[in-house]
Amino acid sequence: MDIAFSQACENNKQPILSELLRVFSKTNRVLEVGSGTGQHGVFFAEHLPQVFWQPSDLLDNHYAINHRRKSSGLNNMLAPIVLDLHQPWQDVIEKSSLHGSIDGIFTANTLHIVSNSLVNKFFTGVKENLVKGGLLCIYGPFNYQGKFTSASNENFDLWLKDRNEESGIRDFESITDLASNAGASLVSDTAMPANNRLLVFIMN
Repeated sequence: MDIAFSQACENNKQPILSELLRVFSKTNRVLEVGSGTGQHGVFFAEHLPQVFWQPSDLLDNHYAINHRRKSSGLNNMLAPIVLDLHQPWQDVIEKSSLHGSIDGIFTANTLHIVSNSLVNKFFTGVKENLVKGGLLCIYGPFNYQGKFTSASNENFDLWLKDRNEESGIRDFESITDLASNAGASLVSDTAMPANNRLLVFIMN
């Protein structure tokens, strides 16, 4: 069976890691929401040896994640768990080794793919599972004051909505409001390659 591969992950993993080395320097247990092919998880777990990295995604994506996890031989890259944003996280998290100890949550290129309703549910999961002082890292494109930051992002948004009218690039202000309502405050907003951003929040 062919192993799913994302060129975007290959392109952005090093710039993201450069930030995570700082952001997660004192973090021990990270839940990755929407692990996809597992490329990010294996790469970050390799370079953040103090972190137990918990990948999660729909069951369809577990084959690629497990293939890369087993091939890596990493002890801190955990077996993926099934996390469906339509469903509450609690039952899944309680059965994982990270229950009650998640001090980091990472997600990349997910919030513009899912619906606004699922974005809201994502932040409900964050509120219920990220410990006080824990860090939330969100990577992807964002609009500011309702405006696209580049022509390529505007075209990407049209492409997303053509596939699913409920998806689309989210407004930075909306995301920070949702994070605030979940009890988290913005720590940093860092420009990344290809008109992306890395937003970091801390749980109060």
